[in-house]
Amino acid sequence: MSLRDLIRMDPPIPTLRGRRVLITGAASGIGLATALASARDGAELVLTDLHADKLDEAVATVTEAGGHVAFHSAGDVSDYEWVRSFAHEVDSEVGVMDVVMNIAGISVWGTVDNLEHRHWRSAVDVNLMGPIHIIECFVPQMVRRGHGGHLVNVSSAAGLLAFPWHAAYSASKFGIRGVSEVLRFDLRRHHIGVSLVCPGAVATPLVNTVEIVGIDRTDPRVAKQIDAFHRVSVTPDTAAAAIIKGIKKNRFMVYTSFDIRFGYWWARKFALPYEILMRIANDRFAHLARISTMSPTETVPADPDAARDR
Repeated sequence: MSLRDLIRMDPPIPTLRGRRVLITGAASGIGLATALASARDGAELVLTDLHADKLDEAVATVTEAGGHVAFHSAGDVSDYEWVRSFAHEVDSEVGVMDVVMNIAGISVWGTVDNLEHRHWRSAVDVNLMGPIHIIECFVPQMVRRGHGGHLVNVSSAAGLLAFPWHAAYSASKFGIRGVSEVLRFDLRRHHIGVSLVCPGAVATPLVNTVEIVGIDRTDPRVAKQIDAFHRVSVTPDTAAAAIIKGIKKNRFMVYTSFDIRFGYWWARKFALPYEILMRIANDRFAHLARISTMSPTETVPADPDAARDR
């Protein structure tokens, strides 16, 4: 390997035109926005999502916009057997992917005394094992083909920073961050790029379906804090544009907003101020829990599948 190769790798996928692109979580939010952006660039799409009806609507939306969906199928990425069957169908019907995007995800917040095992398990199964299943079943073909490609994994600001009440969510998002960093180097010799997307606040359905264990979301004071999140959020289209640009430029870290880029830089450069800031944030969250109309031992009934959406 030459010195130039050690320092820089040319983007494996400088354009999506004519490329086969797999997107999970494609029915809404960042997934749908990225599908539409990829279609505008001329990609041949393979789409999947947990919800069949919403996926069908997404396919219709992409098609009406002039995009080409070569294959789509609804299923659960946390189910390895389903992913393996899906991959066999895609290989047979479409062929080897050029770009694989892991966008599907769920979110759950809560303190360790309120989180139940199902919350930890669902976060890790969907946000970490789901992408791993997709990587297992789609990336080896790219390696064997020998023509390069690109892998996109969506982590989160909570995969970079220690936000209060995010232990279960961060377990999954820090995990996919680690997987991505290793694969960034492992796949380089195969001319396969890797991008780690770390969104901050994005105005997607996930915001309204996230389960906050032990907190009454209908409490006006809680709703006010959620509204504040909306005010600083970027649109799914903005996030999608950052992802597409990250692929074309072969960028590892992909930020969807400046605040997360700055926050991560701050945490690495100024450890003590960062720690103090996290303590303050944790105190504020604890205060919100105390003033909420629910007792700390109560939980909000929710279907974990309802939030599988980016």
